[in-house]
Amino acid sequence: MDSNVSLLPIIIVIIYLIGMLAIGFFTNKYAIKSSTDYMLAGRSVGVVMIAASLSANNVGGGSTTGLAARAFSGWGMSASWYVLAAAIAMIPLAYFAPRIRKTMAITIPEVVHRRFGNAAGTFTAVLNVLSLFLLTSSQILASGSVLSVLVGIPLNLAIVIAAIVTGVYTVMGGMLADQISDLIQFFIIFAGLAVSMFFILRGVGGWGTIVEMLPPVELDFFKVGWVTIIGLIFNYFCTFLSGPEMVSRFSSAEDEKTAQKAAILSAIFMAMIAFLPTIIGLIALAENPGLDGGAGTSALMYTVQNYAPTWVSGVLAASIVAATMSSADSNLLSASSIMMNDIYLRYFNPDLEDRKVIYYARGMNVIILIVSSLIAMLNISIVTLNLFAFALRSAGPIGAYGLGMVVEDATKNAGISSIVVGSIAVVVWQLMGEPFGILAIVFGSFWSAVTFMLVTKIERGRGVPPAPSAFREDR
Repeated sequence: MDSNVSLLPIIIVIIYLIGMLAIGFFTNKYAIKSSTDYMLAGRSVGVVMIAASLSANNVGGGSTTGLAARAFSGWGMSASWYVLAAAIAMIPLAYFAPRIRKTMAITIPEVVHRRFGNAAGTFTAVLNVLSLFLLTSSQILASGSVLSVLVGIPLNLAIVIAAIVTGVYTVMGGMLADQISDLIQFFIIFAGLAVSMFFILRGVGGWGTIVEMLPPVELDFFKVGWVTIIGLIFNYFCTFLSGPEMVSRFSSAEDEKTAQKAAILSAIFMAMIAFLPTIIGLIALAENPGLDGGAGTSALMYTVQNYAPTWVSGVLAASIVAATMSSADSNLLSASSIMMNDIYLRYFNPDLEDRKVIYYARGMNVIILIVSSLIAMLNISIVTLNLFAFALRSAGPIGAYGLGMVVEDATKNAGISSIVVGSIAVVVWQLMGEPFGILAIVFGSFWSAVTFMLVTKIERGRGVPPAPSAFREDR
C-alpha cells in the first residue's frame, strides 16, 4: 500500500490517540487525589460507564483481530461464540457483582488474604500478575499488528510504538480515565466494526456472493461443537469472576445495585458486537483463502483496506486500537494495583505515604509494559495467549475467591487447598493438550471448586471453625 492511501487512516488513528491521552492528562490533573482515586475511581462510577468498561475490556484484540482470524482459519461462523459466550457468562455474574462491591476490597488477592490468610492471598496475587503479563502482551501484539499493516513498518517496531502509547496513557490516567475512555472506546469499536462491515459487504457484492463462495460448513453456527461452546461460556464466567480488571469495575461502582445492573447491560453490549468481526473474517476467507499462509492473522485489516473506502480503514484501525487499548490499560492498572496492594505494601513497606503509592504504581506499570512487550514480540497467537492467561488466573483462585464470597462456613484450609489443586490441574491438563476438547480452565476450575467444598465439609464435620468473613462492615 502506498503512502497516499495510508495517510488518512493514520491521521484518524493519531487524532484518536491524542484524544485518549488528553483524557488521561486532565483526569490525572483534576480528579486523582488519592490512591483509591487512581485504582478505583473513588468508588463512584455509574451503570452505563461500568457496563461499557466491562464490555470494552473483554472486546479487545482477541475479540476483534483475533476473532476475525479464528473465523478465517477454522471456526467459520461459529467463531461468534467467542464473544457470545462472554455475553452469556456475564448474566450469572450479576449474582456475584453486588458481593464483589460489598467486599470493599481493591483487589482479588486482598479478599482471599482476608478470608484464608497470607499463603492463599500471595499465591493468588502471583497467579494474577503472571496472567496479566500475558493479557497485556496479547493486546500490545494486536495493536502492533494493526499499526504494522496500517503504516507499513516492521511488526516489532509497531509493538514498541503501541507499548509506548499504551504506557503513557495508563501511567497518566488511573481508573477514572480508564473508564471514561472505555465508554468512548466501546462505542468507537461498535461503530467502527459496523460501518466497516457495511462497506465491505457492498464492496464484495453482498452477503449472497460470500455465501456462494464458501463451503456450507463455514456458515454452520455450531461448527465448533457444543463442548467448545459450553467450555467457552464456563471459561468466561470463571475468568470474569476471578479477573482483576473485571472485578475492579464492580469495585468502583457507586453501590451494589449499580454493579449488578452494569453486569446485565454489559451482556447486551457484548452480544451486539459478536457477529461483526466474524463476518469480516469469513469475507476475507472467501476472497483470499491463502492470506498469511492460510492463517488469516491480518484478515480484518486486509478486508477493509481492499473492499472499503480509505476513510473506513481509518475508522476500523481506530476501533481496533481502541479495543486493544481498553484492555491493555486495564490489565496494566490491575497488575500494578496487585503488586502494590498485595505484595509491596503488605510485605515491604505498609506505611508508604498515599501519594507515593500512586508514584510507585506508575513505575511498576512501566516495568510490566517492558516485559509484556518482549512477550508480544514472540508473536504468539492472540487467542492462545488470552485463553492460557484466563486459565492461569482463574482455575486456582476461583474456589477461594468466588465460593469464598458465598460459602459462609468455608474453612481456611479449603481456600489454600483449592488454589493449589486447581492450579496444578490446569497446568497438567494444558500440557496434556486439553483431552476430549475440555478447556484447561474448565478442568482446573472444576477441581478447584470440588476441593473447596470437600475440604470445607470434612473440616466443618471435625469442628474446624470457619474462616473470617470476606466482607468489611465499614462500607
